[in-house]
Amino acid sequence: MALGCNAAGPGSHGAVAGRLRPGRANAGKSLMNHFYLNAFLLLFVAIDPIGLAPMFAALSSGSSRSQQRNMAIKGVTLAAFILLVFTLAGDSLLHALGIGLPAFRIAGGILLFLLAIDMVFARQSGLRSATVREQREAEHKDDISVFPLAFPLIAGPGALTTVLLLTAGHRGEPLVLLAVLGILASILLVTLLSLVSAARILALLGETGANVVSRLLGLLLAALAVQFVLDGVTVVLGGHPG
Repeated sequence: MALGCNAAGPGSHGAVAGRLRPGRANAGKSLMNHFYLNAFLLLFVAIDPIGLAPMFAALSSGSSRSQQRNMAIKGVTLAAFILLVFTLAGDSLLHALGIGLPAFRIAGGILLFLLAIDMVFARQSGLRSATVREQREAEHKDDISVFPLAFPLIAGPGALTTVLLLTAGHRGEPLVLLAVLGILASILLVTLLSLVSAARILALLGETGANVVSRLLGLLLAALAVQFVLDGVTVVLGGHPG
């Protein structure tokens, strides 16, 4: 076989390389498309723009439409800043704390799986919404844009964990970082539109409809969370530290 290849001459190597390069390019493009889809699903489910609408409408029920709009804009802007910091500095934070990527994948996967359970069973917890005490505190606030809207409703533990999982281990890869930032910006824009149109969404879907959508998204999140855990365990068992 080796002799045959050598006898073919240098031109044959160029022809083979020419046939291989498109295949590798297509494989790389497929992997990136897979990453984009996973990133979008994870961030969309973690932030849950549709599920935020009923909560925002309930917490801001005593405010005028202009006040609700201003709170929505301010809340999304602050949440975007928090998520941006975690996106840009998350990898460095893990490195500074001495946390390996496999360990964070396992821990993050477990956290996202707990979030998925809350979504599937349509129950509220501190992972995906304000707690009961936090909601009572918010009822006495004139402005809920910082708390609990920006944190923990939008930039909550689930969303922060997700951006860290998506960007950790990709230091020096600007395309990945730009992709996550672009996807994050688009989902935050959808979130803003959802909050501004909260009354219309409630009239269209109702609480039951919003819970049905949330349950379906929760199933997807559960599967993705399990995959994160499996990836982390595989790296650990393989003896390759992250």
